[in-house]
Amino acid sequence: MPNAASAAPLVGYARTSTAEQEAGLEAQVRELEAAGCSEVFKERVSSVGERDQLAAGLKYLRKGDTLVVTKVDRLARSTVHLWEIVRDLDAKGVGLRVLSLGGEVVDTKSATGKLILTIFAGFAQFEREMMLERQREMMLERQREGIAKAKAEGKYLGRKPTARAKAGEAVRLHKEGKTVTEIAKELGIGRGSVYRALAPLA
Repeated sequence: MPNAASAAPLVGYARTSTAEQEAGLEAQVRELEAAGCSEVFKERVSSVGERDQLAAGLKYLRKGDTLVVTKVDRLARSTVHLWEIVRDLDAKGVGLRVLSLGGEVVDTKSATGKLILTIFAGFAQFEREMMLERQREMMLERQREGIAKAKAEGKYLGRKPTARAKAGEAVRLHKEGKTVTEIAKELGIGRGSVYRALAPLA
């Protein structure tokens, strides 16, 4: 475990999944050390697992430091997750350097890196909106399936019209001497609905 007292400008993070070989993790460590990282946090954990060493590394970083990773998929689960990490690093005054992104080294402390950061932010927003849209579609699909099943079983009655359901109450209140406005207010329906309920009495 790195010692916080010996903070270095370049701090590396290496990760492989539990299904990958240990050699892959060590290869990342060698690449990070070759890039100038004197401290490297490393772990073998799945992309959805708890990343204790990543959390420790992020806590270890200080203003002016740079977090270095070999590839973005070693760091983040998704574009949204990557953007959240970069945003938090930026708030601390810490940069992010990716040794291979499309075959290029990307550093968020450079003008090009900042541009790529902006692009990441756009992708993150798009990904978030797509995820929400998929969730809405799944919810509507489940609702449609539920209605279809209820209809097939003869249990689906549909939504009962609120104003029509209260027609009897409207007539009763009218017979008690209440005005259309008073009836509408008490039942929470429009005056037009009250007039339609009372039409048969005219």
